[in-house]
Amino acid sequence: MTGVTGSGDARTKVAVLDDFQDVARTMGPWSRLGDRADVTAFTVTIAGEDALAAALEPFEVIVAMRERTAFPRSLLQRLPNLRLLVTTGMVNAAVDLDALRDRGVTVCGTGGSPASTLELTWALLLAVSRHLCEEDRSVREGGWQHTIGSELAGRTLGLVGLGRIGSLMVPIARAFGMDVIAWSQHLSAADARAAGAERVGKDELFARADFTSIHYKLSERSVGIVGAAELGRMKRTAFLVNTSRGPLVDLDALLAALREGRIAGAGLDVYDEEPLPPDHPLRSAPRTVLSPHIGYVATGAYERWWHEVGEDVEAFLGGDPIRVIDADAPVPR
Repeated sequence: MTGVTGSGDARTKVAVLDDFQDVARTMGPWSRLGDRADVTAFTVTIAGEDALAAALEPFEVIVAMRERTAFPRSLLQRLPNLRLLVTTGMVNAAVDLDALRDRGVTVCGTGGSPASTLELTWALLLAVSRHLCEEDRSVREGGWQHTIGSELAGRTLGLVGLGRIGSLMVPIARAFGMDVIAWSQHLSAADARAAGAERVGKDELFARADFTSIHYKLSERSVGIVGAAELGRMKRTAFLVNTSRGPLVDLDALLAALREGRIAGAGLDVYDEEPLPPDHPLRSAPRTVLSPHIGYVATGAYERWWHEVGEDVEAFLGGDPIRVIDADAPVPR
């Protein structure tokens, strides 16, 4: 695969999408591109395929921040100038890699940063179990304590998925004095033991766990993997945390469980629709802590991503792309 080199006045046009914090231009090493490229950052989501096609049509390079904007085949066919798409991370379920390959567009990625999502998972788990948002609001409104929290020591953490982030959850849970059980479709008892967890069946996990945390890869087969049946097996005192992908949890089933008090609460960082619409029912759901998909939004992750995004673009313009993502390569767990 070869890159496109900008020369003279024919600078390569680079679009950076969904730069919500307006940091891409300061964190990325764009100065290394010199006069070979013009970088334009979009700080709000461009809604709708027609608007996206119109805005992005002039650009030869597009940088996608995770899965904030989808790139289906229908959109990619309307971007005739596109030569390189860079995504933060090496996996992006919102990008049609087959369509890009068919178009001859190079796709590059960056390294990951599991620590930031791992830390936010624990922040949500602690916040929802100790009612921190409710108590904070009470103090600010002139009140004082009125809830009783759930401690972690002696409780059971259930991990739906024991891949890279799920495995990192185990030693922290142990430090809190928790037991750890885990399930995924292809998880073996030996692999679970190696990670420090006990492999159990799916039904048993939801019945036993006091805290269930989801760390599962989203695919057509895993949509709704946590549905009414799973939520129905949870204890009324149990909490659900999801920092993986919104569609893994059946939204209607979760809303019903929360409203009817059939589970103690939920901490969510991911949603079926993002950004979450102003009138979305989760915004008024009881016993929830909601964060706006910020699991990866941390200084360390951003510094690495934007530095490597700049490297990817520079290497492409130099004719020797790096960190190329192959549509036929197996997707890492």
